This record gives sequence, structure tokens and C-alpha cells, in this order.
Amino acid sequence: MTNLNQLLSTNTNTLFLYDQGCLTKQDYFLPFALTDTLTTFSGINQQPIIHFWQLDQAMILGMKDTRVTDLKNGLASLKQDGYNVVIRNAGGLGVIADDGILNISLILPNTGKKKITIDDAYTHMWNWIKYAFEDGQHSIEAFEITESYCPGTFDLSIDGKKFAGIAQRRVKDGIAIMIYLSINGDQQKRGESVRHFYKASLHEDFGRNGYPPVDPAVMANLEDLLQQPLTITEVKKRLINVLLDYSEMNSDEEILTKLATTDWFTTEMDKQIAKMEQRNQLLD
Repeated sequence: MTNLNQLLSTNTNTLFLYDQGCLTKQDYFLPFALTDTLTTFSGINQQPIIHFWQLDQAMILGMKDTRVTDLKNGLASLKQDGYNVVIRNAGGLGVIADDGILNISLILPNTGKKKITIDDAYTHMWNWIKYAFEDGQHSIEAFEITESYCPGTFDLSIDGKKFAGIAQRRVKDGIAIMIYLSINGDQQKRGESVRHFYKASLHEDFGRNGYPPVDPAVMANLEDLLQQPLTITEVKKRLINVLLDYSEMNSDEEILTKLATTDWFTTEMDKQIAKMEQRNQLLD
């Protein structure tokens, strides 16, 4: 596996941490705006950052999801299943976010002669999760689970059951490697609700034209796959401890709170929030 010290090799020995907790509907735009703001900051300042966040009960749509045959009917299906909706600023397809799912961004500077390739970025995240959760009985593999929601080459699974998906976003000289981890909760319901969305919005084109034929049975929670109870708090601690144990980094959980009061941060966040507002007008 990649050496985690190499993964975080920068000109600083401090890892910034920012935990937004679980956000309700009025704050859904914040984690997406913050990702771009922190990624820009990382590139400018050569600063690695970890960003944790959750949404209380939402389906996060990718832009491709907004081009389904019958979006209005799909949105009605999600509402009936108890989900709010937000359109994210990164590519890919839709995923569920609730209080049993942890979203994480590993934000790294991407400057210098040797850039982080797309596959290298995905592999960095895969290795981090492997260090934190893999054991002699449970091997974490990365390959596409085609009947999952938001399938991709670096879907993470144990025994063929997907528990996480990875995406990335590149902004100027920074890169955000983003993952959602299904930790606990009703994963069957999540899968059924996404299936309902695609059936309602695609009709006879369900499972065609690049939209997945979602089968809830191919996905599971990490705690079920590891056969041990897990909380969101425990998962955060394990992930951070792995980075600190295997690298020469220290952590700072307060400096980003101070950064949020600066003119640069406020201006950048306002700009990113405006972009999210414009993108989500498609839901009106």
C-alpha cells in the first residue's frame, strides 16, 4: 500500500481538520461550497485538509441525474420516500446522505512538477480506508459494482458488497478526493429509494443510457460487513488516528474556524454558495 507519510508529503507538518457535523436542509449548500473553498486554499498554501460532513436526509444528485426523462416525477418519488434533494458541484450520479453515512474529503495541494494523477488520487483514498478498516478476515477491494447507485471503478466493497464510493474534484492547484461511507442505518431503504427515483424518472429507460439498474442487495453498511457495531464518531477517530500514526503530521482542529472569519474565506464562500444556488434552480 502507498506510504501514508508520502501521501501527506507537503511543506507543512500540520493537518487541518474541519468537522461540519450533520447539516439540515437550510445548510445543504455549505459542504459543497466549502469543499471548493478549502481545495483552493490547499493549493495556495500547500496545506492538507480533512473535511467531515453529513446531511440529515437527502439524495445528492449529480448533473447527469438532472437530465433524466422525467425529473419532476423522480423528485416526487424521493419526497414520498422522505428525502430532500440537493444538486452537487461534482460529477457522477446520485447518492444518499443521512446520519448513518459519513462524507469525507481528503484535500491535498497538487502543485509542482509531479501532479497527482486521477487514479493515484483514488488509490490514496482506497489505501487510507484499507489502513483504517481492513483486517485478516475482511479484504477491501476496489472495482465497479455495476448495479449499485453511483457505480464507479473505485467502488469499495467487502465480499462483493459495496459500502463506499469515491469521487474527486480539482480546483486550481488543489484536489479534493471525496468518499461517502455507509457506516450504519437502513442501507436497504437507501437502495430502494434510489431505485424508485430512477424508475420514476426514466420509465422504460430504467437501467439504460448510463443510469444504473440499481439493486439494493449489492450494497451494505460497513458495520455489517465487518460484523462489529460502528458509530460515526468512532469512524472519524479511526481515520484520523491512522493518518497521525503512519505519518509525521500533527492535527489542528481550530485553525479553520479562525480562517472562516477572514475576508478571503467569506468572499470565496459567497462565490461558491452563489454557484450552488444557481445550479439548484433546476429543482424549482
